[in-house]
Amino acid sequence: MGLTAGAAVPAVGFASGARAASRTSAASSAASTDSSLVFDPDSYTELTTSITDTTGTAHEVVYHFYKVASYVADPVDATYQSLNVSVPVKIDGSVVDASGAPILFANQIGGYMPSSVANATGVGAGGGMGPGGPGGPAAAAASAASRQQLALAAGYVVVEPGARGRSLVDSSGIYYGTAPAAIVDLKAAVRYVKFNRGRIPGNVNRIVSAGVSAGGALSSLLGASGDSPAYDSYLKELGAADASDAIFATGAWCPITDLEHADMAYEWNWGANLLSSGSVVDQTVSKALSGAYGEYLASLRLTAKGFGTLTARNLDEYLVKTHLEPSATQYLAALSDADRSAYLAANSFITWSGGRATFSWVDFLTHVGARKKDTPAFDAFDLSAGENNEFGTGTTANRHFTLYSLRHEEGASARLDSDIPAKLHLMNPMHHLVDKVDGNRSKHWWIRLGTKDSDTALTVASNLAARLKNLGDDVDTSYYWDAGHGADNDPGDFIKWIATVSGYRF
Repeated sequence: MGLTAGAAVPAVGFASGARAASRTSAASSAASTDSSLVFDPDSYTELTTSITDTTGTAHEVVYHFYKVASYVADPVDATYQSLNVSVPVKIDGSVVDASGAPILFANQIGGYMPSSVANATGVGAGGGMGPGGPGGPAAAAASAASRQQLALAAGYVVVEPGARGRSLVDSSGIYYGTAPAAIVDLKAAVRYVKFNRGRIPGNVNRIVSAGVSAGGALSSLLGASGDSPAYDSYLKELGAADASDAIFATGAWCPITDLEHADMAYEWNWGANLLSSGSVVDQTVSKALSGAYGEYLASLRLTAKGFGTLTARNLDEYLVKTHLEPSATQYLAALSDADRSAYLAANSFITWSGGRATFSWVDFLTHVGARKKDTPAFDAFDLSAGENNEFGTGTTANRHFTLYSLRHEEGASARLDSDIPAKLHLMNPMHHLVDKVDGNRSKHWWIRLGTKDSDTALTVASNLAARLKNLGDDVDTSYYWDAGHGADNDPGDFIKWIATVSGYRF
């Protein structure tokens, strides 16, 4: 997409006077909030870009682009703790008043790695770029750029926050972006936006988060934990604005979350599948983890119409009937008769009758084929998984965060480090939806996942959706048939969904 600087208007400037060079005490941070975190509505560059929507129609969008030096008064690293704001002022020649528009709050975090927008020159130009470059999930998150541009073309305000990530290390060898840094940063960014109500255009009561993979997990967590006091001390230390961090709605694509139970879920789901090499994973480990999943699932007390309480015995059928068969049906119904016949001939495990696809769980697993990860998938015995790094601390890069992996390596008497349980709760939306139900959570949810995504278990997203439905929330869930990790097959529908749930009409 072409992007050109527009007419002579105020040059790009830092719309926040946040101090990046040094840190002060929490007390002085609180005192500085009013002066150092005030957004300057006159400090922008006017840009013009052409954005093609999902129907193939190109739109000329003129917008104001703001760069905020830091969204906290005492940043640890302003390269990551900064954000950009894009406000449409003219679309296809028509003047836009975005003062009441919803705000898309789009993170581009992948793999729990750092994400910076400090060098971005326009909407959607940031990325999950940290030391070591964009990881696999970060590459998948690149699809978020088109989502942000589509939102801008729809007349929405777009906020793009950066955040610290697990690989950041200072000169003393201390890791300063591990859990819970990323979610604390995103909450601080939301607080900055809400603190600047009336200065930042848009309706701060209609903030809609979006993220993919680990970014999807953090988007879910942001939605589930609105104004939770569990994060207060971390936010105070950064000098976060004195405002709410609750958001209106949540968009999450293939969320990599519920990490303390992710190994169990993965083996329950993919335990019978071979690795891409054709080898079988350690079945003793796989069966031990899979067997433990039932107890965790029971603790969630999830229910679904037609299934009653979801257990390890009926979860496979629930997934098939609720998510997988509808996904295949939608995919096949959209094909031409010839293409549908060809697909069904190549995939004889599917029965197509009366415009519906049916199949068994076992046949579906065979259809998916190779699993992506060995066992344990997340808390690796040798501490080699990215999630081991996510729970590093101080100068310790990687730590175990489940008793199973820790005791496998260190013996039955081993105990998790004392800070691990609390950090797991800070990083898991299910804690805020089951253990301590958050009344200030998002009430509108958009959840998406590819059926061939074995980066995590298919149950992670389905459990999240089921719990939210049990709580009475508005949940729009869809699995993309034959799609892999990071897929976004209906971005235009997401933009329309925002308009529907927010009540906004451009």
